[in-house]
Amino acid sequence: MVLIIIAFVIAFFFAMNIGASGTAAAMGPAYGSGAIKKKRNAMLIVAVFAFLGALAGGEVVKTIGGGIIPAEIMNVEVTVIVLAAACLTLFIANLIGIPLSTSEVVVGSLVGAGIAFQAVHFDRLIVIISFWVVVPIVAFFLAIIAGMLIRHLEKKFPVLKGKGRWHKWLVLLLVLSGGLEAYAAGMNNVANAVGPLVGAGLIDVSTAVIVGGLFVSLGAVLLGGKVLETNGKKITRLSLLQGSAVSITGGTLVIVASVFGLPVPLTQVTTSAIVGIGTVNTGFKVLQKDIIKKIAMVWIVSPVFSLVLCYGLITLFIKADFYTSFVIISVFIATIGSVRLAQATRREQRAYHDHGGGI
Repeated sequence: MVLIIIAFVIAFFFAMNIGASGTAAAMGPAYGSGAIKKKRNAMLIVAVFAFLGALAGGEVVKTIGGGIIPAEIMNVEVTVIVLAAACLTLFIANLIGIPLSTSEVVVGSLVGAGIAFQAVHFDRLIVIISFWVVVPIVAFFLAIIAGMLIRHLEKKFPVLKGKGRWHKWLVLLLVLSGGLEAYAAGMNNVANAVGPLVGAGLIDVSTAVIVGGLFVSLGAVLLGGKVLETNGKKITRLSLLQGSAVSITGGTLVIVASVFGLPVPLTQVTTSAIVGIGTVNTGFKVLQKDIIKKIAMVWIVSPVFSLVLCYGLITLFIKADFYTSFVIISVFIATIGSVRLAQATRREQRAYHDHGGGI
């Protein structure tokens, strides 16, 4: 009974953090551009759209619950470890400053559990990983097409840049586009928190999407203010029409993936769309090496970290294989230390160059 309570607590805490991070960021462009004046109003709009999206996220919940590893191995103990590994991975990533995808982290945890019990649906996993690669690429090229069309229209009709009588309509379009993105986030990401509970038979799909959606919305309202502020102030310089195109492109692609029950990283899809628009604005110089490196690092590190951690915890607490778990967790800790050391070295190098190579 205690483990069941722990599983629900972790899942709902995870759902609130999903609402506070990726979901709240969906309204960043609208808030940052001044389309929505009050932060509280922006968070309430996000909460409503995210909840509505969560209600339609049943297919992704089914995939997380039993489409990656057999549902029969998802007992309460494994569910707690899968959720704990995912949450701990995100917590560690936040400490060392690496942005991770919740979808990829949860899938990685599930695969780690599946490897530990030698039971992974690799055919389904290959499809999911393929979409992790294909969807951001599609978003990039669709954004380029949209960006070229918008640039042509804004040159021909300058009022579309957000001035004059068209301003309020462009603002409304941007708010609705942000709502679409929040809907997509709720539809795809609520499964990351409640899917393992469904797989363990602790809750049914219909109840899971309702309760999970409520906690995602609660997280957006209570904890999303800082993310909204940061995302709004650090927004890329896009016009109202360009910002709408980014949200519509990312949100639509994630909704399509969700209909097929495929968990995909909304943040990377949206980032790819922004880079696509930026390519139209400034040319291919926007494709700097550090941007590509960051996206690649998130794509690779997210599932690998949680996979290794989940596998190590299962071998330790369920299989009682202390030697293997010690080696795995030691390697995991050493990897984190190496990343932090590399970050510190890069900071020192930048500081050195900023001071002209010396004191």
